[in-house]
Amino acid sequence: MKKIQEDIICLVLLWMSTIAIHAQSWDAVKSSSIYLYGEGYGATVQEADKQALSDLISKIAVNVSSVTNQSDNETVSNGSLTANSDFKSTIHTYSQATLTNTERIILKNEPDAHVGRWIKKSEIEKIFESRKLKIRSLIDLGNKAEKNLKIDDALRCYYWAYTLLRSLQHPNDMTGEDSDGKQQVLSVWLPEKINSVLDNIQASYIHKNGDDAEIAFAYKGQPVSSLDYTYFDGTGWSNIYSAKDGVGILELPSSSTLKQYQIKYEFEYRGQAHIDPEIESVMNTIKSVPFKAAYTNVKAKESSKRNEVLQALSNSTNSSITLQQPTDGGEKYAKMMAQVADAVRNRNYDAADNLFTPEGMEIYNRLIKYGSAKVVGNPVYKVYQDGNGTVGRGLNMCFSFKNGIRKAFVEDLVFTFNDQGKISNIAFGLGKKAENDVLGKVVWSETARKAIMDFLENYKTAYALKRLDYIKTIFDDDAVIITGRVVKRNPVMYQNPETGATIRNYDIIKYNRQTKDEYIRNLARTFASNEFVNIRFANNDIIKMGKGGEMYAIQIAQDYYSTHYGDKGYLFLMVDINDPKHPLIKVRTWQPEKDPKFGLYGPGDF
Repeated sequence: MKKIQEDIICLVLLWMSTIAIHAQSWDAVKSSSIYLYGEGYGATVQEADKQALSDLISKIAVNVSSVTNQSDNETVSNGSLTANSDFKSTIHTYSQATLTNTERIILKNEPDAHVGRWIKKSEIEKIFESRKLKIRSLIDLGNKAEKNLKIDDALRCYYWAYTLLRSLQHPNDMTGEDSDGKQQVLSVWLPEKINSVLDNIQASYIHKNGDDAEIAFAYKGQPVSSLDYTYFDGTGWSNIYSAKDGVGILELPSSSTLKQYQIKYEFEYRGQAHIDPEIESVMNTIKSVPFKAAYTNVKAKESSKRNEVLQALSNSTNSSITLQQPTDGGEKYAKMMAQVADAVRNRNYDAADNLFTPEGMEIYNRLIKYGSAKVVGNPVYKVYQDGNGTVGRGLNMCFSFKNGIRKAFVEDLVFTFNDQGKISNIAFGLGKKAENDVLGKVVWSETARKAIMDFLENYKTAYALKRLDYIKTIFDDDAVIITGRVVKRNPVMYQNPETGATIRNYDIIKYNRQTKDEYIRNLARTFASNEFVNIRFANNDIIKMGKGGEMYAIQIAQDYYSTHYGDKGYLFLMVDINDPKHPLIKVRTWQPEKDPKFGLYGPGDF
């Protein structure tokens, strides 16, 4: 009994000495002129820490504002910051996730928590460095997207970079390289770049299809890979519509008598800003910058350049990679695709039933229920041989939805015919650029290239059409499935009670590993709660593994849209296609952003 009492007394004394060490450390911080600090109180440590961080940020704002003359003298071009701008407000956009060089101390634990936060005054400048890195990264992504004619991604990246730039202490001092490697003052270059991209988009009327107007979109004379826009239908502005491979659609009221259409190209992407809390916070703090070049008017009649536009679209449907053409029967398959198009146009869906296998029929039924389906443009059908089957391309369709920020998507359909001449599968195409990226890997066999493309197209389609049964079949039972989410980077300082040493702990991105069954259950809940899901691959890098036969590693920048949610992130897949007709995913990882420690998951991690 005496021994137990002595142990208890030792523990109490140790606890009291730890509190004393904490108090001494905190008093030293508060009395020093080299630190800024904040304090917080609450029922929980989390609540107290949030209050302490807010207190610290307020003091940083006062300190920075006292040493900068931005509010009085510094103006970013295009009116983004003026003499009346309140720079203090932008400091509050630096959340706990971005203030990576602050320290934290728990002075008193729950239920009456007391937390302190502090930072060296000399470290304050580093607060802005991580934001500068993000700005440069966004510009680099914008340059790549523009080169690949992904104008939606290019505008989003440039505008988000510009928004972050405007929140810096000295925005006019930041320079960066343009796509030609020349140094530019970003406060001048970015708005000029956004205007330049907008000025180089051409919209042309194709024709009227019922109540819908079909519009061709080009960038510097080439059909865009992707572009987002809204339009005025005579009564109000639409939700966001998406053009793909140069074609978009305007859904108009049946009573519309418009002689021209007002279109606005999307560049701000406020609806997607939540995918990055830092960007969202800045966008909610700083006023938007209007760009008049984002608006255009398209006359509702055929222009003198219509044939030129249609020729460009026709050329874009032809893959630059030559595939083996069928020796006979090509016309038969083209007629079958045309029958499907007619059934959709006339809303007489049953008229095409006899063209499908039972499995193909199930996919067709899901397809016509995937939003309101409409045929876009005048299809130019292409048919080629794929093993014992045949593949047909060239039919574009627009799918529109009642709910969600994003209203409609244009997809090109890929038909697979079995050896009996029936349609056994329909998938959404990758898009011309991604298609050529895969088929252009001439160091691989044609069988491997087509198998990879088929896999990626079926993968994105399975998520769109909510084909859980199919998704189950393409995941190996022992697949490694990892999802990552950003958590607050949380530098904590506390005293080790045994050694008295100061310990710091950092959390950056939390990764969660799931079993196949857990992943499928979570996916089922997502499908059930959303009217639609749509996946787009912004770019893909594919390498063949050094072992495992036909084993491939695929890194993809993925855009994910659903009724209630949208995000962008990085998808990594390790796929076994030794049996091309039955690919198996061995590894699937998803990251919201590149990890500061190791970047992106890749084949070397598994």
